[in-house]
Amino acid sequence: AYGIYLCSGILAWGFFSEVISRSQSVFLEHANLIKKLSFPRICLPLIVVLSAGVNFAIIFALFLSFLLITQNFPGWAVLGVIPVLLIQIAFSIGLGIILGVLNVFFRDVGQFMGIFLQFWFWFTPLVYPLSILPEGILPLINANPMVPLITAYQGIFVYGEWPNWASLWPTALLAVALCVLALRMFRKRSGEMVDEL
Repeated sequence: AYGIYLCSGILAWGFFSEVISRSQSVFLEHANLIKKLSFPRICLPLIVVLSAGVNFAIIFALFLSFLLITQNFPGWAVLGVIPVLLIQIAFSIGLGIILGVLNVFFRDVGQFMGIFLQFWFWFTPLVYPLSILPEGILPLINANPMVPLITAYQGIFVYGEWPNWASLWPTALLAVALCVLALRMFRKRSGEMVDEL
């Protein structure tokens, strides 16, 4: 059970971490392309998400195969992964675009985020259950927007339970807000980004 608990959380975190890490540097990595060609630059983060999504899909399919072979498949509750994954993608791409734009103007953002992701990993219940934490630290952990997503994955695959939709609403609203902010920031700064690059 711990192996399934660990894998379900690590798989979701790996997808999130890959999108964030690659999105924050996507405009810098494709600076020559951005300066030489005229194309919708917003598609660059979307390509990052699609690429990371393919990697996730392959590993996720192997994970599901393992669950089937070991007779630990969660049943119909596995369909709960779809809305949880959509919220995670929206949250990841919104945050990723914001960091990508900021990283063009403030190059330290990328280095800071690399360190911050490591701390974020340990403040997310991936290798430990929330039940072992002292009550005093739970409010701090629960403020982490990734906690409802990760616990939803773990609930599906470990216990065969549908996600607690009420707990996902704050992260879903934050994801929408980040996407709106990211699009506004990108549209406002896209011209300046070309000059900065």
